[in-house]
Amino acid sequence: MNLLKSFTKYLIVFIFAVHTANAQNPIIKNQFTADPTARVFGDKVYLFPSHDILASPGKGREGWFVMEDYHVFSSDNLIKWKDHGVIVTQNKVPWVKPNSYSMWAPDAIERNGKYYFYFPSTPKDTTGGKGFNIGVAVADKPEGPYISQEKPIKNVRGIDPNVFIDKDGQAYLYWSGGNIYAAKLKENMLELDSEPVILQNLPTKGLKEGPYLFERKGIYYLTYPHVENKIERLEYAVGDNPLGPFKFTGVIMDESPTGCWTNHHSFLEFKNQWYLFYHHNDYSPSFDKLRSTRIDSLFFNSDGTIQKVIPTLRGVGLTKATDSIHIDRYSDISKLKTEVLFLDTTKKFEGWKTVFNGQNTWIKYNSVDFGTSKPKSILINYRASKGGIIEIKDDRNNIISTIILKEGSSWNVIEKPLKTATIGIQNLIITSKNNAKVELDWISFR
Repeated sequence: MNLLKSFTKYLIVFIFAVHTANAQNPIIKNQFTADPTARVFGDKVYLFPSHDILASPGKGREGWFVMEDYHVFSSDNLIKWKDHGVIVTQNKVPWVKPNSYSMWAPDAIERNGKYYFYFPSTPKDTTGGKGFNIGVAVADKPEGPYISQEKPIKNVRGIDPNVFIDKDGQAYLYWSGGNIYAAKLKENMLELDSEPVILQNLPTKGLKEGPYLFERKGIYYLTYPHVENKIERLEYAVGDNPLGPFKFTGVIMDESPTGCWTNHHSFLEFKNQWYLFYHHNDYSPSFDKLRSTRIDSLFFNSDGTIQKVIPTLRGVGLTKATDSIHIDRYSDISKLKTEVLFLDTTKKFEGWKTVFNGQNTWIKYNSVDFGTSKPKSILINYRASKGGIIEIKDDRNNIISTIILKEGSSWNVIEKPLKTATIGIQNLIITSKNNAKVELDWISFR
């Protein structure tokens, strides 16, 4: 019987340790994913980010951006993401300089049943001067396989390609390289159909890059990262034509409060809600060349201006009550004595833990979906060397459960009955009720 209990406890720990799909921002949790472009194809969202890796001997420049390939991910709910694997890699692109590790921010779009993936890199042929070219790979499905064109797009030098197809069917390519450039694309999506132009009336001080253009209710939004002060913030300008003129209008997202130097983004409307995809160095707080994709909801004012997005850890979407709820991706937190720390600083992709360091310290996690069946118990993965008491309430002050935690130096999963069963969508508040230090990894309901 003791052996069976031990095995059951181990099995519970294992199942929930590997089931981390519902921890929110960042959304990809097993690799770095920067510069996210998100597109709706069919009934799914496809994410095309760049792929940061650490430099190593013979692989890239130490202390700089190092990228050798691209993955594509898909989701039908913006929460659980499937990795379809590598779609383009540097040494299999005919025109790319081998081992250049410069596969920077990409984009993708569909036209006439074909999927076009645009990416910059360092070319083998430097007769046109220093810098990057932009190439295209084509596929019959959004997840690939993609076949790279033999040569990059002629008459384009720069980085950060973005493609937009207007309502009249005309396609446009945007890119950056000191300024932000734009040109029409031919129907084949592989060649320019006009001379590049520099988009005017944008800020002239500081670096501008990463253009992303979209249209909403007849307004064309040109959005881009810009270094107004010391690091990038996301800004936008509006116009009534894809080639401008544009008028600077405002800031979408302020500079990173933790000092991540870059930001790069895309906009998406999915199931009647707009979202901002962007990146931050969550898994690498001391080195901002390793970045991860985040999502937050986006809203417009009645005049079409964009409401500023405040970055969150909670991100978007509902979390099922029966999934592992990683409360460290919080909606709100008490200002004193509550911390979010890595579970293991040597294995940061394992995620974070919440640390309560005093009585009445708390954390809040919004939008937990209990469905229509009332759960009977709660599981909690914790560590408390001196024991502790955890209280879980909804935001109407109903106590769902009060859990007494036994002393122990190791992580422990326990299951306790609920005081109040609940249904529907709830916001949870988790509070430490004594002065002992308590660490929580996740909670889940049964």
